[in-house]
Amino acid sequence: MKYLVTGAAGFIGSAVVERLCALGHRVVGIDNLNDYYPVSLKHDRLVRVAHDSFTFIEMDLADREGIAKLFAEQQFERVIHLAAQAGVRYSIDNPMAYADSNLVGHLTILEGCRHHNIEHLVYASSSSVYGLNQKMPFATQDSVDHPISLYAATKKSNELMAHTYSHLYGVPTTGLRFFTVYGPWGRPDMALFKFTNAIMKGETIDVYNHGDMRRDFTYIDDIVEGILRIQDIIPQKNTDWTVEQGSPASSSAPYKVYNIGHGSPVKLMDFIESLENSLGVKAKKNLMPMQPGDVYATYADTEDLFNVIGYQPQVKVPQGVQAFVDWYRAYYKN
Repeated sequence: MKYLVTGAAGFIGSAVVERLCALGHRVVGIDNLNDYYPVSLKHDRLVRVAHDSFTFIEMDLADREGIAKLFAEQQFERVIHLAAQAGVRYSIDNPMAYADSNLVGHLTILEGCRHHNIEHLVYASSSSVYGLNQKMPFATQDSVDHPISLYAATKKSNELMAHTYSHLYGVPTTGLRFFTVYGPWGRPDMALFKFTNAIMKGETIDVYNHGDMRRDFTYIDDIVEGILRIQDIIPQKNTDWTVEQGSPASSSAPYKVYNIGHGSPVKLMDFIESLENSLGVKAKKNLMPMQPGDVYATYADTEDLFNVIGYQPQVKVPQGVQAFVDWYRAYYKN
Protein backbone atom coordinates (compact mmCIF):
# COMPACT_ATOMS: atom_id res chain seq x y z
CA MET A 1 0.00 0.00 0.00
CA LYS A 2 0.94 3.65 -0.19
CA TYR A 3 1.02 5.51 3.12
CA LEU A 4 1.39 9.09 4.25
CA VAL A 5 3.14 9.32 7.62
CA THR A 6 3.18 12.78 9.18
CA GLY A 7 5.83 13.61 11.74
CA ALA A 8 8.14 11.21 9.91
CA ALA A 9 11.28 12.67 11.51
CA GLY A 10 9.76 12.34 14.98
CA PHE A 11 10.26 9.66 17.60
CA ILE A 12 7.19 7.55 16.85
CA GLY A 13 6.85 8.60 13.21
CA SER A 14 10.33 7.47 12.18
CA ALA A 15 9.83 4.12 13.91
CA VAL A 16 6.53 3.63 12.04
CA VAL A 17 8.20 4.52 8.73
CA GLU A 18 10.91 1.94 9.38
CA ARG A 19 8.39 -0.84 10.03
CA LEU A 20 6.14 0.03 7.08
CA CYS A 21 9.08 -0.01 4.67
CA ALA A 22 10.29 -3.31 6.10
CA LEU A 23 6.86 -4.75 5.37
CA GLY A 24 7.09 -3.70 1.72
CA HIS A 25 4.83 -0.63 1.71
CA ARG A 26 5.56 2.65 -0.05
CA VAL A 27 5.76 5.57 2.34
CA VAL A 28 5.80 9.31 1.92
CA GLY A 29 6.80 11.08 5.12
CA ILE A 30 6.43 14.75 5.93
CA ASP A 31 7.80 16.83 8.80
CA ASN A 32 8.49 20.54 9.24
CA LEU A 33 11.74 19.82 11.13
CA ASN A 34 11.08 22.56 13.67
CA ASP A 35 13.58 23.41 16.39
CA TYR A 36 11.47 22.47 19.43
CA TYR A 37 14.42 20.16 20.15
CA PRO A 38 17.71 19.70 18.23
CA VAL A 39 16.99 19.25 14.53
CA SER A 40 20.13 17.13 14.21
CA LEU A 41 18.35 14.28 16.02
CA LYS A 42 15.48 14.48 13.51
CA HIS A 43 17.91 14.38 10.58
CA ASP A 44 19.68 11.38 12.10
CA ARG A 45 16.37 9.54 12.51
CA LEU A 46 15.67 10.13 8.81
CA VAL A 47 19.10 8.78 7.90
CA ARG A 48 18.43 5.70 10.03
CA VAL A 49 15.14 4.90 8.27
CA ALA A 50 16.29 5.70 4.72
CA HIS A 51 14.83 3.15 2.31
CA ASP A 52 14.18 2.87 -1.42
CA SER A 53 10.43 2.90 -0.79
CA PHE A 54 10.52 5.95 1.52
CA THR A 55 10.27 9.52 0.26
CA PHE A 56 10.72 12.40 2.68
CA ILE A 57 9.27 15.87 2.05
CA GLU A 58 9.91 18.81 4.38
CA MET A 59 6.50 20.40 4.79
CA ASP A 60 4.42 22.15 7.44
CA LEU A 61 0.97 20.78 8.26
CA ALA A 62 -0.40 24.32 8.33
CA ASP A 63 0.50 24.78 4.63
CA ARG A 64 -3.03 24.27 3.36
CA GLU A 65 -2.22 24.52 -0.33
CA GLY A 66 0.88 22.36 0.03
CA ILE A 67 -0.95 19.58 1.88
CA ALA A 68 -3.83 19.66 -0.61
CA LYS A 69 -1.37 19.38 -3.51
CA LEU A 70 0.48 16.54 -1.76
CA PHE A 71 -2.70 14.47 -1.44
CA ALA A 72 -3.70 15.19 -5.05
CA GLU A 73 -0.32 14.20 -6.47
CA GLN A 74 0.55 11.21 -4.30
CA GLN A 75 -2.81 9.39 -4.14
CA PHE A 76 -2.29 7.77 -0.73
CA GLU A 77 -4.35 4.81 0.36
CA ARG A 78 -3.91 5.24 4.13
CA VAL A 79 -2.68 7.99 6.44
CA ILE A 80 -0.92 7.68 9.80
CA HIS A 81 -0.98 11.19 11.27
CA LEU A 82 1.54 11.54 14.09
CA ALA A 83 2.80 15.10 13.61
CA ALA A 84 1.97 17.61 16.32
CA GLN A 85 3.52 20.20 18.54
CA ALA A 86 4.22 18.05 21.56
CA GLY A 87 4.77 18.79 25.22
CA VAL A 88 2.46 19.63 28.11
CA ARG A 89 4.68 22.19 29.83
CA TYR A 90 5.72 23.89 26.57
CA SER A 91 2.04 24.49 25.78
CA ILE A 92 1.71 26.59 28.93
CA ASP A 93 4.48 28.97 27.81
CA ASN A 94 3.93 28.88 24.04
CA PRO A 95 0.23 28.26 23.39
CA MET A 96 0.14 29.72 19.87
CA ALA A 97 2.58 27.07 18.63
CA TYR A 98 -0.16 24.49 19.22
CA ALA A 99 -2.86 26.18 17.17
CA ASP A 100 -1.07 25.86 13.83
CA SER A 101 0.29 22.33 14.22
CA ASN A 102 -2.40 20.62 16.26
CA LEU A 103 -5.58 22.34 15.11
CA VAL A 104 -5.01 23.79 11.63
CA GLY A 105 -2.62 20.95 10.80
CA HIS A 106 -5.10 18.28 11.86
CA LEU A 107 -7.77 19.95 9.74
CA THR A 108 -5.59 19.99 6.62
CA ILE A 109 -5.04 16.24 7.00
CA LEU A 110 -8.76 15.63 7.48
CA GLU A 111 -9.49 17.66 4.36
CA GLY A 112 -6.95 15.65 2.39
CA CYS A 113 -8.54 12.40 3.56
CA ARG A 114 -12.01 13.69 2.73
CA HIS A 115 -11.22 14.68 -0.85
CA HIS A 116 -9.11 11.66 -1.77
CA ASN A 117 -11.05 8.69 -0.44
CA ILE A 118 -8.48 7.62 2.13
CA GLU A 119 -9.21 4.08 3.37
CA HIS A 120 -8.26 4.81 6.96
CA LEU A 121 -6.87 7.72 8.96
CA VAL A 122 -5.05 6.69 12.15
CA TYR A 123 -4.02 9.71 14.22
CA ALA A 124 -2.23 10.45 17.48
CA SER A 125 -4.25 11.54 20.46
CA SER A 126 -2.86 11.51 24.01
CA SER A 127 -3.45 10.21 27.52
CA SER A 128 -3.35 13.87 28.57
CA VAL A 129 -6.99 14.21 27.46
CA TYR A 130 -8.03 12.52 30.72
CA GLY A 131 -7.12 15.70 32.58
CA LEU A 132 -8.79 15.91 35.98
CA ASN A 133 -10.05 12.31 35.82
CA GLN A 134 -9.11 10.36 38.93
CA LYS A 135 -10.73 6.98 38.26
CA MET A 136 -8.07 4.43 37.42
CA PRO A 137 -7.40 2.94 34.97
CA PHE A 138 -8.34 5.57 32.39
CA ALA A 139 -10.92 4.09 30.04
CA THR A 140 -12.15 5.39 26.71
CA GLN A 141 -15.70 5.13 28.06
CA ASP A 142 -14.86 7.93 30.53
CA SER A 143 -15.63 11.61 30.03
CA VAL A 144 -12.63 13.66 28.90
CA ASP A 145 -14.12 17.13 29.18
CA HIS A 146 -11.69 18.60 31.72
CA PRO A 147 -8.18 18.91 30.21
CA ILE A 148 -5.58 20.76 32.27
CA SER A 149 -3.18 21.87 29.52
CA LEU A 150 -3.66 23.43 26.10
CA TYR A 151 -1.82 20.47 24.59
CA ALA A 152 -4.46 18.14 26.04
CA ALA A 153 -7.23 20.43 24.80
CA THR A 154 -5.85 20.29 21.24
CA LYS A 155 -5.76 16.50 21.36
CA LYS A 156 -9.35 16.33 22.57
CA SER A 157 -10.19 18.74 19.74
CA ASN A 158 -8.52 16.39 17.26
CA GLU A 159 -10.88 13.61 18.33
CA LEU A 160 -13.91 15.88 17.95
CA MET A 161 -12.76 17.08 14.52
CA ALA A 162 -12.16 13.50 13.39
CA HIS A 163 -15.65 12.50 14.50
CA THR A 164 -17.15 15.34 12.49
CA TYR A 165 -15.40 14.17 9.32
CA SER A 166 -16.33 10.55 9.99
CA HIS A 167 -19.97 11.59 10.40
CA LEU A 168 -20.26 14.11 7.56
CA TYR A 169 -18.03 12.51 4.94
CA GLY A 170 -17.65 8.89 5.99
CA VAL A 171 -13.89 9.17 6.55
CA PRO A 172 -12.86 6.14 8.69
CA THR A 173 -10.83 7.50 11.60
CA THR A 174 -9.07 5.88 14.56
CA GLY A 175 -7.56 7.95 17.36
CA LEU A 176 -4.87 6.46 19.60
CA ARG A 177 -4.34 7.91 23.08
CA PHE A 178 -0.63 7.32 23.66
CA PHE A 179 0.63 6.72 27.20
CA THR A 180 4.19 7.95 28.01
CA VAL A 181 6.13 6.50 25.09
CA TYR A 182 9.87 5.95 25.65
CA GLY A 183 12.82 4.15 24.11
CA PRO A 184 15.78 4.60 21.74
CA TRP A 185 15.65 7.71 19.52
CA GLY A 186 13.20 9.32 21.96
CA ARG A 187 12.45 13.00 22.44
CA PRO A 188 14.96 15.06 24.47
CA ASP A 189 12.12 16.82 26.35
CA MET A 190 10.87 13.56 27.85
CA ALA A 191 11.81 12.50 31.38
CA LEU A 192 13.99 9.50 30.50
CA PHE A 193 16.11 11.51 28.06
CA LYS A 194 16.47 14.47 30.44
CA PHE A 195 17.28 12.25 33.42
CA THR A 196 19.90 10.28 31.48
CA ASN A 197 21.54 13.41 30.12
CA ALA A 198 21.74 15.02 33.55
CA ILE A 199 22.96 11.92 35.39
CA MET A 200 25.67 11.29 32.80
CA LYS A 201 26.91 14.86 33.32
CA GLY A 202 26.82 14.55 37.10
CA GLU A 203 23.99 17.07 37.32
CA THR A 204 20.94 17.02 39.57
CA ILE A 205 17.61 15.81 38.16
CA ASP A 206 14.33 17.57 38.94
CA VAL A 207 11.81 15.11 40.38
CA TYR A 208 8.30 16.54 40.51
CA ASN A 209 5.72 16.00 43.23
CA HIS A 210 8.64 14.79 45.35
CA GLY A 211 8.72 11.61 43.29
CA ASP A 212 5.16 10.62 44.16
CA MET A 213 3.93 10.07 40.61
CA ARG A 214 3.05 7.08 38.45
CA ARG A 215 3.24 6.75 34.70
CA ASP A 216 2.12 4.04 32.29
CA PHE A 217 5.47 3.89 30.49
CA THR A 218 5.09 2.24 27.07
CA TYR A 219 8.06 1.09 25.00
CA ILE A 220 8.34 2.35 21.42
CA ASP A 221 8.31 -1.11 19.79
CA ASP A 222 5.04 -1.95 21.56
CA ILE A 223 3.52 1.33 20.37
CA VAL A 224 4.56 0.72 16.76
CA GLU A 225 3.18 -2.83 16.82
CA GLY A 226 -0.14 -1.47 18.05
CA ILE A 227 -0.24 1.19 15.34
CA LEU A 228 0.51 -1.30 12.57
CA ARG A 229 -2.14 -3.72 13.76
CA ILE A 230 -4.89 -1.15 14.28
CA GLN A 231 -4.45 0.48 10.86
CA ASP A 232 -5.75 -2.78 9.37
CA ILE A 233 -8.91 -2.55 11.52
CA ILE A 234 -10.97 0.00 9.60
CA PRO A 235 -13.95 1.40 11.56
CA GLN A 236 -17.39 0.78 10.10
CA LYS A 237 -20.68 2.60 10.45
CA ASN A 238 -22.89 1.29 13.26
CA THR A 239 -26.53 2.29 12.83
CA ASP A 240 -27.44 0.73 16.20
CA TRP A 241 -25.13 3.05 18.16
CA THR A 242 -26.69 5.90 20.16
CA VAL A 243 -25.20 8.63 22.32
CA GLU A 244 -27.33 7.51 25.25
CA GLN A 245 -26.32 3.83 25.13
CA GLY A 246 -22.98 3.76 23.32
CA SER A 247 -19.39 4.43 24.30
CA PRO A 248 -17.95 7.88 23.47
CA ALA A 249 -15.01 5.98 21.94
CA SER A 250 -17.24 4.78 19.09
CA SER A 251 -20.10 6.16 17.02
CA SER A 252 -22.72 5.53 14.41
CA ALA A 253 -20.05 6.98 12.10
CA PRO A 254 -16.87 5.02 11.14
CA TYR A 255 -15.01 6.38 14.16
CA LYS A 256 -13.02 4.79 17.00
CA VAL A 257 -10.74 5.88 19.83
CA TYR A 258 -8.43 3.54 21.77
CA ASN A 259 -5.95 3.77 24.61
CA ILE A 260 -2.52 2.47 23.67
CA GLY A 261 -0.32 1.94 26.71
CA HIS A 262 1.39 -0.76 28.74
CA GLY A 263 -1.51 -1.06 31.16
CA SER A 264 0.68 -1.17 34.28
CA PRO A 265 1.72 2.15 35.84
CA VAL A 266 5.18 2.39 37.38
CA LYS A 267 6.20 4.60 40.30
CA LEU A 268 8.44 7.42 39.13
CA MET A 269 11.06 6.56 41.75
CA ASP A 270 11.12 2.94 40.54
CA PHE A 271 11.59 4.20 37.00
CA ILE A 272 14.52 6.33 38.14
CA GLU A 273 15.96 3.32 39.98
CA SER A 274 15.85 1.30 36.76
CA LEU A 275 17.75 4.10 35.04
CA GLU A 276 20.32 4.22 37.85
CA ASN A 277 20.83 0.47 37.52
CA SER A 278 21.31 0.73 33.76
CA LEU A 279 23.77 3.62 34.06
CA GLY A 280 25.55 2.27 37.13
CA VAL A 281 25.24 5.73 38.68
CA LYS A 282 23.11 7.07 41.53
CA ALA A 283 21.08 10.15 40.59
CA LYS A 284 21.28 13.37 42.57
CA LYS A 285 17.64 14.34 43.01
CA ASN A 286 16.03 17.75 43.44
CA LEU A 287 12.58 17.00 44.85
CA MET A 288 10.08 19.60 43.65
CA PRO A 289 6.32 20.27 43.86
CA MET A 290 3.86 19.23 41.15
CA GLN A 291 4.14 21.30 37.99
CA PRO A 292 1.16 23.06 36.33
CA GLY A 293 -0.45 20.84 33.72
CA ASP A 294 0.91 17.59 35.20
CA VAL A 295 -1.26 14.77 36.51
CA TYR A 296 -0.49 12.51 39.45
CA ALA A 297 -0.86 9.24 37.56
CA THR A 298 -1.61 7.73 34.16
CA TYR A 299 -2.91 4.21 33.74
CA ALA A 300 -4.35 2.86 30.50
CA ASP A 301 -7.27 0.48 30.28
CA THR A 302 -6.21 -1.28 27.06
CA GLU A 303 -8.83 -4.02 27.01
CA ASP A 304 -10.69 -2.61 24.00
CA LEU A 305 -7.52 -2.43 21.92
CA PHE A 306 -6.41 -5.92 22.97
CA ASN A 307 -9.82 -7.35 22.04
CA VAL A 308 -9.54 -5.87 18.55
CA ILE A 309 -5.90 -6.51 17.66
CA GLY A 310 -4.99 -9.36 20.02
CA TYR A 311 -1.82 -7.72 21.20
CA GLN A 312 -0.52 -6.59 24.57
CA PRO A 313 2.77 -4.75 25.22
CA GLN A 314 5.73 -7.02 25.83
CA VAL A 315 8.59 -4.80 27.04
CA LYS A 316 8.87 -4.07 30.75
CA VAL A 317 10.52 -0.93 32.14
CA PRO A 318 13.94 -2.38 33.15
CA GLN A 319 14.37 -3.90 29.69
CA GLY A 320 13.16 -0.76 27.88
CA VAL A 321 15.28 1.60 29.96
CA GLN A 322 18.37 -0.54 29.32
CA ALA A 323 17.69 -0.39 25.57
CA PHE A 324 17.45 3.40 25.76
CA VAL A 325 20.67 3.70 27.75
CA ASP A 326 22.50 1.46 25.28
CA TRP A 327 21.29 3.65 22.41
CA TYR A 328 22.14 6.88 24.27
CA ARG A 329 25.71 5.76 24.98
CA ALA A 330 26.22 4.73 21.37
CA TYR A 331 24.61 7.85 19.88
CA TYR A 332 26.43 10.34 22.09
CA LYS A 333 29.56 8.18 22.38
CA ASN A 334 29.44 8.23 26.18
